[in-house]
Amino acid sequence: MDTEPGLAEAAELFKVLGNASRLTILRIIGDDSSTVGALVAATGMSQPLVSQHLRTLRHAGLVTASRSGKEIGYRLADLHVAHVIADAVTHAQEPTLSDDPDIHLDTPLTRE
Repeated sequence: MDTEPGLAEAAELFKVLGNASRLTILRIIGDDSSTVGALVAATGMSQPLVSQHLRTLRHAGLVTASRSGKEIGYRLADLHVAHVIADAVTHAQEPTLSDDPDIHLDTPLTRE
């Protein structure tokens, strides 16, 4: 099946983003560079788990790492990622058609 260029890559991106813990880490480092220790403190996850998620995010090209002395700081590789996450969170919090008692899902929607 031929697909539009970039769709397969976008699907892989959504697979990586399909984990709440990784989204949490990305939201935290979207504001500023963070170390593993700071991410452990902020998320309550174990250090090995944070490191595993960071490895996955780095392999996906979503996070970069830079060393400063003994510490490694992690930050978003691309601000587009922050926008995708923010839009997804906003979308998830929007009311759905099924939340509106005046809309009947078995009745076709028409424009007035």
